[in-house]
Amino acid sequence: MSRLSRRRRRLPEAWRRPLAVVGGVIALTWLIVAVAAPLLAPYDPLAQELPRLAPPGPDHWFGTDQLGRDIFSRVLYGARVSIPLTLLLVVLSVLIGGLLGACAGYFGRWVDETVMRFADLVFAFPTVILAMVVAAALGASLTNAVLAVLVVAWPSYARVTRGLVMGMREREFVLSGRLLGFSAWRSLRLDVLPNVTGPILVLATLDIGTALLLLSGLSFLGLGAKPPSPEWGAMVSSGVEVFDSWWVATFPGLAILTVVLAFNFLGDTLRDALDPRTARAIKVRAL
Repeated sequence: MSRLSRRRRRLPEAWRRPLAVVGGVIALTWLIVAVAAPLLAPYDPLAQELPRLAPPGPDHWFGTDQLGRDIFSRVLYGARVSIPLTLLLVVLSVLIGGLLGACAGYFGRWVDETVMRFADLVFAFPTVILAMVVAAALGASLTNAVLAVLVVAWPSYARVTRGLVMGMREREFVLSGRLLGFSAWRSLRLDVLPNVTGPILVLATLDIGTALLLLSGLSFLGLGAKPPSPEWGAMVSSGVEVFDSWWVATFPGLAILTVVLAFNFLGDTLRDALDPRTARAIKVRAL
């Protein structure tokens, strides 16, 4: 048996499916682009020295915008803005929401009531509207847009983590640890949290696309990135002003679409891989 065949046999069935491969390739490609954009971009993304509104061609693959900037270069540099901020946003949401939800689910009583009432307060408003209000109140900037999306994103993780922890805290091995003298924090850290990370990781992977859409939406509305920053949502917004030149908004929009699809595919695959029943069903179908 060849080395490649042995590696494929060690890879779970869920990760061999076409959607998993496509999602992984697209996500990895965009991560490489975000790192190597200065080496890949043929033009300065801020330079206004090219023909205005030139259609896509061999000299400018994605055309130019109304200010004479190369759209291909701006899309590449946009990956350095949108993707890291989105990942940072999801990580902060997981940390804040997961910690608050874990404390609420494990300790209960007034801790649970306080955290969940704050979460219910956020859930009472439409997500996009509340993010717009917070961003407008803080002032239009990318940093404030991230904070605005963070305000509306953490309650989902808090509620999911709370439910998982409440179902786990009465398990025999958790009670055994408490009888052995484990403190509440040690029991929460060592016995409970490692057993609830799977569903939270799946939710976080799926939420990357949602966070990117929200962040880009705020920039599209003028509440996020400011010109001349090459941010995808702001680029789509500028393309609406010259609707006849379809390429100005289309290519940044396609960049957002591919990233969202990639992480949705990866989230679905991760869910299937971590769910024993789904993993067994996939394995049976493969056989």
